[in-house]
Amino acid sequence: MIYLELFLAFFKIGLFSFGGGYASLALISDEIVHSRGWLTTESFSDLVSISQMTPGPIAINAATFVGNQVAGIPGAICTTLGNVAPSIIISLLLARLYKKYNGLPMVKSLLKGLQPAVIALIATAAFTLTQEALIASGHGFANVGSVNLFAIALFIFSFFAYEKWKKLDPVLIMLIMGAIGGVGYYVVGF
Repeated sequence: MIYLELFLAFFKIGLFSFGGGYASLALISDEIVHSRGWLTTESFSDLVSISQMTPGPIAINAATFVGNQVAGIPGAICTTLGNVAPSIIISLLLARLYKKYNGLPMVKSLLKGLQPAVIALIATAAFTLTQEALIASGHGFANVGSVNLFAIALFIFSFFAYEKWKKLDPVLIMLIMGAIGGVGYYVVGF
């Protein structure tokens, strides 16, 4: 029954963790370390580090790690499914409601009112990421004041490469810029 316990524990975490992966870490800690004792505090710290280092959402990485630690691969599958199931269920319900009621004037007005908020949230995230990427940490010779000229050059080159070669896959552009950035930052010392 450990598999059912793992599934239900992470179903609860997935259902009540709003605000992204970092917000869910407190719920995971409470459930996994304090309530159930499946991991020690030290193991939970390792879990956070590993979840941040691996690609993908931190909450799903953490769920998979816990499941694997507690019950191997089947446990990892149970925790991962438990963690994503609430999101899938809620998305399907909302999609069904939207399909049924999208023609109503009230729903149209509600969605129209949400657009500025969504745009503001996306713009805030983009501004924060751009600021973090382009403001230098204070070392390296490609800095003027606190602006990282190398990062700005990569940004401009990426933008123009995408605009010039529309058929070029954006993922390929990111990989190329990542390779150039890696060479620039770690080999050359920008």
